[in-house]
Amino acid sequence: MKNLFFKKNQRSKAEKTKKIFFLISCSFLLVSALSSAQQAQKDTTKVNQLDEVLVSALRVTTKTPVSFSNMSKEELAARNLGQDIPVLMNYLPSVVTTSDAGNGLGYTGIRVRGSDATRVNVTINGIPYNDSESHGTYWVNMPDFASSVQSLQLQRGVGTSTNGAGAFGASLNMLTDSYSQKSTGEISNSFGTFNTHKHTVKFSTGLMNDHFEIAGRLSALKSDGYIDRASSDLKSYFLQGTYVGKTTLIKALTFGGTEKTYQSWNGIDADKLADDRTYNSAGEFIDEFGKTRYYDNETDNYQQDHYQLHWNEKVSDNWSTNLAFHYTKGTGYYENYKYNEPVEGYGAIEPTKMVENSDGDLVPGTDLIRQKWLDNDFYGTTFSVNYKADKLDVILGGGWNKYEGDHFGKVIWSRYASKSELGDHYYDDFATKSDGNVFAKANYQLLENLSIYGDLQYRNVRYKANAAETGLVDDNFNFFNPKAGFTFNVNEKNALYFSYATANREPNRTDYEGGTGVRPEKLNDYELGWRLKSKTIQINSNVYYMKYKDQLVLTGELDDVGSPIRKNSGDSYRLGLEVDAVIKFGQKWSISPNFTLSSNKNVDFVSDATGSLVDLGNTNIAYSPDFIAGNILTFAPITALRISWLSKFVSEQYLNNIDDKSGKLKDYFVNDLNASYEIKMNSVFKSIGINVLANNIFNVDYVSNGVDYGGGYVYYFPQARANFLAGLTLKF
Repeated sequence: MKNLFFKKNQRSKAEKTKKIFFLISCSFLLVSALSSAQQAQKDTTKVNQLDEVLVSALRVTTKTPVSFSNMSKEELAARNLGQDIPVLMNYLPSVVTTSDAGNGLGYTGIRVRGSDATRVNVTINGIPYNDSESHGTYWVNMPDFASSVQSLQLQRGVGTSTNGAGAFGASLNMLTDSYSQKSTGEISNSFGTFNTHKHTVKFSTGLMNDHFEIAGRLSALKSDGYIDRASSDLKSYFLQGTYVGKTTLIKALTFGGTEKTYQSWNGIDADKLADDRTYNSAGEFIDEFGKTRYYDNETDNYQQDHYQLHWNEKVSDNWSTNLAFHYTKGTGYYENYKYNEPVEGYGAIEPTKMVENSDGDLVPGTDLIRQKWLDNDFYGTTFSVNYKADKLDVILGGGWNKYEGDHFGKVIWSRYASKSELGDHYYDDFATKSDGNVFAKANYQLLENLSIYGDLQYRNVRYKANAAETGLVDDNFNFFNPKAGFTFNVNEKNALYFSYATANREPNRTDYEGGTGVRPEKLNDYELGWRLKSKTIQINSNVYYMKYKDQLVLTGELDDVGSPIRKNSGDSYRLGLEVDAVIKFGQKWSISPNFTLSSNKNVDFVSDATGSLVDLGNTNIAYSPDFIAGNILTFAPITALRISWLSKFVSEQYLNNIDDKSGKLKDYFVNDLNASYEIKMNSVFKSIGINVLANNIFNVDYVSNGVDYGGGYVYYFPQARANFLAGLTLKF
């Protein structure tokens, strides 16, 4: 115990030292930059904004042979009434979203081309956001973040080189709010079904002394959820200080959130789906009188705080640079009531009865309440240098990041007193992960109508863990990820492109928990596309072939904390056609349809689901529908009013990789109605905005997610029937 305490104490001191060093470094950089900028620059001409310097290292344009979609602040705002960013992205091509609570708040998820969220690389201002160990993206930790997003871009497939984990389905980069020239304020409130409400306050000082701006946001969201007890109590903040010079833009940002979410990740079986689709088994137990009860604090509790410092410099007409430092602190736990739980592994707890374990044996057990904690730190730097001339656009960039995660558990109650002390840990695990990469990418205008693209990335990953679930892990990965392609402009309206990209990706923590012999996965991605753009019509079409080696595919199962279980599948592929368009009919009508037609296969798949190896041949990859379609029909009778009809169809999909039809989700077709109206004012308020969102207007019973544990044990996550949200925004 003394040795353990000494290690923890040393770790605590090291963490404090890192934080102090990070803050001092950031402060020194900020002071030095402001001092030099004030001496060298008196002109406040806006030369470069963050999205022109920083995002140029990560985002693409139609000159790049990559399939992508953009969403602006205005597009997000029309439906931003409390639902998470994945739900707001639901109508982009190849996207499928889901929500544990059923109504788009709390735990939400996104899949792109059938790839789950652990394969979607997410960055915020170029800083990696995916959890380093799980690779997942937990939007519940950033409630109402859409209110602070200036724009976002979703690149499908491997995309271009970026910071953080490798993109195996897509990469999503978000740019936070730009600065404002004039002072502004905003109060936004929304209310809806399931006792859902959101309250947001935003402000900006505008540029003070033509150089400095301070802006911020506070948000509070609550919802009971569609599923029983799937409540969310969410709070978030965003604060930034900006310095603007003739050739300099410096931003210091801090943002974060706290969440308390009642767990709803168990799903329901087919009988409950038919008779009681809002049933939630989380927290259920039988008391000493034989009565079924529900523990009132079966919750997930987490706080995450982010700090970023960006320095963007326009060195000359051809050269620009970006340097960033970041630090993220996360801490929290989830709490469970465990009924008839075997006491083995929980420390000095006195057993009160005999219970049955997972093997069917009678072992000492009790009822208890446990907390599983995660206390982590993530810090590092990113950088890029951009050279842009008439025919050549070159970007050199990279980053280095380190993650330190402390995992431990507490038993806060057992039915009878135990020999443990208050605050004792029944397990202590610690993991570290360092991730460094450098990349160089260039676009060269070889001919007047032909440009070529090249992209080289080297990435090193070192992961060390020591846990009962993972065992001893000390893996070092070196990945080389080349990309190349070309864009050919047929004429002013039509362009063709082709690209090839390689991506390599390390296993995540859950993969190591699943057993020994887990291997990194590799993807070769081929993209062939056609773009048409005129005044009234815009069409993007793309054929993709994604060939995997040792792909870690979802088995359909979840572990005891709701994380998907994956296994290496050998050879597999995704072959598909994506088409999206924007068609305008005069000044008042427009339509934005998209669809994806795909085949997603494991090649010569061998399964051990029956206890022996069986060669099943080619099988469908789990969670990969063959057809996805979306559409937005918009009517704008006057400038201030927009009415949109939104439709989404997702075909049936397997929850397993063995083509077992008992584990299959039915197709679904849902429709939403969205209306926004803005009243311009010349008095106290600049404008008054009214937004209404009616979800699933035809009251369809549908399921967007599920798990298959094998042997007929299939559980579903039903989504809400007809529901609505309405909001009022005052701008001044």
